[in-house]
Amino acid sequence: MSEVKYKQVIIIRSDLKMSCGKASAQACHAAVSAAEKTRKVHPSWWRGWIEEGQRKIVLKASSEEELSRIEKAAMESKILTALISDMGLTELPPETVTALGLGPAPSNLVDKITSSLPLY
Repeated sequence: MSEVKYKQVIIIRSDLKMSCGKASAQACHAAVSAAEKTRKVHPSWWRGWIEEGQRKIVLKASSEEELSRIEKAAMESKILTALISDMGLTELPPETVTALGLGPAPSNLVDKITSSLPLY
């Protein structure tokens, strides 16, 4: 098996206690939005990720503040991000920040930022 060079990480806020369906939808919003940004700005990263099978890892953060710190670190490393806010139609108040998508990007860059986070 060859080494995985690219990955995408989706980080969900665990403090919101979203239902499984809500958390899944928010993760999907983050994944698609971050991938589209990456496709436009870093097309070689996106293409490599597609060719490797679109590896995605879903992690959790304990608060909106933690998501903000991760987003800032990712942007400093030139990793494209998508911060997701809920519309407030079901479980959460409008504009609640729920998730953050990172990349796809080189695995070594992503790991420097997210390796300490637990799986969701």
